[in-house]
Amino acid sequence: METTEILNIAKEKAKGWLNPAYDKTTRDEVERLLQAEDSTELIESFYNDLEFGTGGLRGIMGIGTNRMNIYTVGAATQGFANYINQVFPDGEKSVCIGHDCRHNSRLFAETAAAIFSANGIHVYLFEELRPTPEMSFAIRELGCKGGVIITASHNPKEYNGYKAYWDDGSQLVPPHDKNVINEVKKVKVSDILFNKVSERITLLGEDFDKKYLAKVKTLSLSPEAIQKARELKIVFTPLHGTTYKLVPESLRNWGFTQVYPVPEQSIPDGDFPTVASANPEEPAAFKMATDLAREINADLAMACDPDGDRIGIAVKDDQGEWTLLNGNQTNLIYTEYIIQRRKELGLLRGGEYMVKTIVTTEMIKNIAEANGITCYDVYTGFKWIAAVVREQGGEKFIGGGEESFGYMPGAFTRDKDGVSAASLMAEITAWLKVQGKTPFEYLKEIYAKYGFSQERMIYIVRKGLSGAEEIKAMMQRFRHDTPATIAGSPVILKKDYLTLEATDIPSGIKKHLPFETTSDVLQFFLADGSKISVRPSGTEPKIKFYFEARAKMQQPDDFHQAQQEANARIDAIISDLGIA
Repeated sequence: METTEILNIAKEKAKGWLNPAYDKTTRDEVERLLQAEDSTELIESFYNDLEFGTGGLRGIMGIGTNRMNIYTVGAATQGFANYINQVFPDGEKSVCIGHDCRHNSRLFAETAAAIFSANGIHVYLFEELRPTPEMSFAIRELGCKGGVIITASHNPKEYNGYKAYWDDGSQLVPPHDKNVINEVKKVKVSDILFNKVSERITLLGEDFDKKYLAKVKTLSLSPEAIQKARELKIVFTPLHGTTYKLVPESLRNWGFTQVYPVPEQSIPDGDFPTVASANPEEPAAFKMATDLAREINADLAMACDPDGDRIGIAVKDDQGEWTLLNGNQTNLIYTEYIIQRRKELGLLRGGEYMVKTIVTTEMIKNIAEANGITCYDVYTGFKWIAAVVREQGGEKFIGGGEESFGYMPGAFTRDKDGVSAASLMAEITAWLKVQGKTPFEYLKEIYAKYGFSQERMIYIVRKGLSGAEEIKAMMQRFRHDTPATIAGSPVILKKDYLTLEATDIPSGIKKHLPFETTSDVLQFFLADGSKISVRPSGTEPKIKFYFEARAKMQQPDDFHQAQQEANARIDAIISDLGIA
């Protein structure tokens, strides 16, 4: 499409925002964009529409159809309210709304609250910023029909987002996700009911925090270890986000007395002034925490992302240096600890299960099955973990996680829970300290017990229409021209989640994959135990490759050698696939 045509489309859409349905400040800003000599901002703001996807909205804040503002948030909320009223036509109904520390988050939360209330739906609105898992818990605790969290997770400061949840406290899954999308698409600005009904809005404060933290404490499996190691030194950073109060409070509630929040990063701030990226997956985001940990000789350092669902863990390695564990490694520690402690306490009575995503290490399943625990595989995203819990029931659920720094140790939330995960990791560290061990030593013991696994993720960015076509062609090539061997090891199993077929390569026998929906993901399992997962990103112009390689490891001291062997194996796979 020619630039002139794109500009004309943007201008026409912008002119539609000059009608009295939009407030004067918005109309003035639209006029400024229409009259500006440089049309770049006008095009970026209006050429596309910010679409309500299966996860909700996420985008840069500003005026326009392609931006996060009270009108795009308003349309999303009106559509969601319409759907709730359709599904639950009779009786009282309610929703819960929370928000993070970002600019405009309170405004967007209050806007959503006003619209729900105007549509006859009672609103429980947190009085100020709160972590995502507490909002998920509140939906269940208060019997709400749905919920909304205003957050863009760890995106750059210019972004904000809107995530919609259903009555079980999980993000929307089929058929509700597509049905809500259809309702949102129907909404015109004149349909949005902005006039709040104050008597239908109830604020949630510290009293509700206590209910949540009391539930978090029920996850404790070793309170006696905390008493013995209560002076365990814990450094924590909320990275300027929502957990600045609740994680330290939860740790103290569990019995820890030496909790050291990073002062500079314990101030909620949507500019995230001390980090380039407020993402606990990034080692740079941990610098202040690990600096403080060195200074006070801490036992553990932890970080949550701004909305408090992800957890990052830093520990001392066998050289005494602080190292950031990856998401697979933290999942291994949680898995082994929960299973072994439940065994010791007589809490495994049969029927217990765990859940992991398909791109998370297969060692989670190995550990679970070696101990008689069922482990379910699901697509990436905690809404799919929550879907299994909904189907199987929460009573026997003992943990679920994904490689991207998320863990859910209890069924009272239905999303990854940084508050619970931080509290449980502190307990694990205390339990180990009583035994004279560290989390890093425990990780090496797990590898020696079950076998070593190394994981790595890389991605290839291909922008524009030609890039999208290239990514599509790449997926087609892997899908239809499956290599017989990769880096010298035979491919023995292919899983195609677009056709929901698992193919045993040596025999050619195909089996159905038990997933309710399809997804454009391919997996190849090699004879040497390696796993390769390939999937295009749903939100960015990139294709992601997840690699997992195994190595023999009989003793904890074999860790570094096993790591070198597995990394070399991954290097060989990447080279053979020609994607370096």
